[in-house]
Amino acid sequence: MVYDVIIIGAGIAGLYASLQLPKDKKVLILCKDQPWECNTFYAQGGIALAKDQEDVPLHVSDTLGAGVGLCDVKAVETLSQKSLGVLADLLRRGVPFDRDLEGNLLYTQEGAHSIPRIVHAGGDGTGRVVHSHLMGSIHHTLWKNATVTNLLLDDTRCHGVSVTTKRGNYNLYANEVIIATGGVGALFEYHTNAHTISSDLHGMIIEHGLKLRDMEMLQFHPTVFVKSSHARKILLSEALRGEGAKVVDGSGRRFLVDYDARGELAPRDVISRAIFDYKKRTQSEVYLDLTSFRESFFRERFPNIYRNLTSYGFRIPEDKIPISPAFHYCMGGIETDGFARVLGMENLYAVGECARTGVHGANRLASNSLLEGLVFSQIAAEHIMGKETHFKPREFRLTEENLEREYDNELKGVLRSLMWNKVGIARERSGLNEALGGVEVMLRTGVGRMLRLRLLTAQEIIKGALARQESLGAHYMIG
Repeated sequence: MVYDVIIIGAGIAGLYASLQLPKDKKVLILCKDQPWECNTFYAQGGIALAKDQEDVPLHVSDTLGAGVGLCDVKAVETLSQKSLGVLADLLRRGVPFDRDLEGNLLYTQEGAHSIPRIVHAGGDGTGRVVHSHLMGSIHHTLWKNATVTNLLLDDTRCHGVSVTTKRGNYNLYANEVIIATGGVGALFEYHTNAHTISSDLHGMIIEHGLKLRDMEMLQFHPTVFVKSSHARKILLSEALRGEGAKVVDGSGRRFLVDYDARGELAPRDVISRAIFDYKKRTQSEVYLDLTSFRESFFRERFPNIYRNLTSYGFRIPEDKIPISPAFHYCMGGIETDGFARVLGMENLYAVGECARTGVHGANRLASNSLLEGLVFSQIAAEHIMGKETHFKPREFRLTEENLEREYDNELKGVLRSLMWNKVGIARERSGLNEALGGVEVMLRTGVGRMLRLRLLTAQEIIKGALARQESLGAHYMIG
């Protein structure tokens, strides 16, 4: 079981990387569950990109502004410049983006963007449409229900991965390995992520002495319907506010303008903190007011949100929807270089949300996430194809550690509550220290391997939050 390239993850970054690798390469894509159980599939808003060459400087400026000084300028310039080619490639591949009656691409505007520059598909189903299209185009082998349990590393090389499947446990070897496993959603009680997004690979990076960076920079989406029984809460796309939805209190007052003159189009961290603060101060509900929409338009433009909300008995657009922020996206991640390689490794890459490329800084600009996955997976694949590999993997023993122990599920619930209440939208040093103590106690209780990986990631997030004493972007300290 030796491959040219192993790709861990079947979201937009993993699939697009595979499409950049020719058919004569032996490539294996590993997927923890079914391929659609990924954050890409649930992404609503769209793909942000420069509309043309003249828009590149403005897109760069908007991205840097949202990232409040923590972005890597060169990485942001790469992101925007390459967005033009990525869009052309997706159109060439036949991705059916929404268009007007004359056939022109439709663009929408979201928070902190200066102009409408976000392309979308299927109304509010961009992730689903793009993911399904890429899935239908792959020409390499994909294993479903395959959980990576370890990286096979020596000092500077990744020799492959350990994986557990329904058929057994294996060591799989490869010349090159790409990590594309997404973020850390399962660490939080309220989140918008697929259930597979559990920070396993982040924990393995820590185990092997490699670097995570900016892990305290966690984005909470401001408009989420959290009153559902499912772990993944119902995201209410930023595009709703971009096209006229208002955030109001019980009396219909648009209180966001008290916090920021941009109101509903302020950056996500600003709006999330405003809602959090307003609810705490007034002890009242906050709502999304959709009355600026006609029902027929809403049903066509946001079909998935319409279906989800009406299934809970809401009348659209008459009823105001109670909202709360929820964890959405991790701006930090596995530290990479300009070729998407994991720092310190010759042949290990990280792309998409799991990576810290430097494009998001302290607060991701809306809809730059899918774009980042596309651009940097392309960069990784091009780097792989541009080098000569003469490498013979060495064999490793199979991992024998128990993956799960008896009380792990209960402890996962404790961890989610701890992270939501102590490491959330507004943080206090005392709360962070409590959370760190709780995580360290759980690490000493003999948990299974997969929970231990989550705990290591949570520990890194908390340590990063404690080390950054001043508020910046999504990291907001109140004491």
